[in-house]
Amino acid sequence: QVQLVESGGGVVQAGGSLRLSCAASGRTFSRYAMGWFRQAPGKEREFVAAIRWSGGSTNYADSVKGRFTISRDNAKSTVYLQMNSLKPEDTAVYYCAAGSYDMDYRVRMYDYWGQGTQVTVSS
Repeated sequence: QVQLVESGGGVVQAGGSLRLSCAASGRTFSRYAMGWFRQAPGKEREFVAAIRWSGGSTNYADSVKGRFTISRDNAKSTVYLQMNSLKPEDTAVYYCAAGSYDMDYRVRMYDYWGQGTQVTVSS
């Protein structure tokens, strides 16, 4: 089992920045690819970004490329999502997830999920 706890969400004005963190405990964190997903009210959960177990490669949704950066610190068992130039359409609950498949964009390929953290971007 892997337990994931997100933090860092909040309310920010458009154009602002936030940094989300996801702390992992349980099984060896460094064995898993990590992903960030988000879900807005009335919408399906969607892929945001993912990072390889080693941290050497990343994958991003087109909607966040150039604005968001995913990173990880295996020594701290933590994955981060730096979000810059935020837009109102980025408003959602953000979830981190751990999976055995390399940087996959599909929700069903992740085995463990956090409880989510709310990000609200005001215009």
